[in-house]
Amino acid sequence: MPGGTIAIVLVAAVAHAIWNTASKYKRGDTVLFVWAYTCAAALVCVPLGVVPVITGTQPVSWQLVVGSTVSAVMHVVYSLTLQTGYDRFELGVVYPVARGTGPVVTMLSAILLLGERLSAIAALGAVVVVVGIVVVAGNPFRGGGRQALHGVLWGAATGATIAAYTLWDSHSVTSLHLAPVTYLAGTFLLQGLILAPRALRRRDQIPTALRVDAAPIVTIAVFSPLAYVLVLTAMRTAPVALVAPLRESSIVIGSLLAWRLFHEAHLARRVIGAAIVLAGIAAISL
Repeated sequence: MPGGTIAIVLVAAVAHAIWNTASKYKRGDTVLFVWAYTCAAALVCVPLGVVPVITGTQPVSWQLVVGSTVSAVMHVVYSLTLQTGYDRFELGVVYPVARGTGPVVTMLSAILLLGERLSAIAALGAVVVVVGIVVVAGNPFRGGGRQALHGVLWGAATGATIAAYTLWDSHSVTSLHLAPVTYLAGTFLLQGLILAPRALRRRDQIPTALRVDAAPIVTIAVFSPLAYVLVLTAMRTAPVALVAPLRESSIVIGSLLAWRLFHEAHLARRVIGAAIVLAGIAAISL
């Protein structure tokens, strides 16, 4: 992988850890929070996304419409699942588990649905990821372990949604040749429209939600599209099997931020577990 591409993916990893940490600061309604930062992200992305359309490098085509629509539905499910996990459980558990199970589910989907064969190294990598998740969660039968176990389950559910949108978005920018910025702008715009009916049913809570969560909403609106457009750009010049594991280096950063900002316990164990998960992801990519 070219050095420039590696740098792009590492910057994306840092941005990803930052916006996920900001999500943990949410205090208002979950649906309104996701809707608000999705709309704010659309405001950031749409002006940039229309440039390729105006210049003619990305025409408004059925591929763009279908690709963005499917991606929007997947990202809505992902965002709500992720935020619910953060609302109920610790960031240091949900985040590394979600990022770790995504590549495993992606690998299993390729085997079961696409008929791909599993190499010995990839199988070992999947086992290593599971071991890392166990280390992150700790003993579920001691103290608050059961809470951590439930956090693992929510993280795993989030990982399944990550696998779904990763496979689709990779297909959209590589096989359908969609411009990443325009594609992402359309995805955020459609996400906001999908969530709008549920948000409007809570219209009396919108002013309060925007006031109490203004800082995390703005942070996510900037860093979430930045992280993902960098990843989509990297996918156009490097295989997704290499980009995905390098991107997941964010799990170690997330574990450190969870300890520093939210005073979550068991730092050493969780960092070790996150590193094990990362090693497993790297093995799967081989």
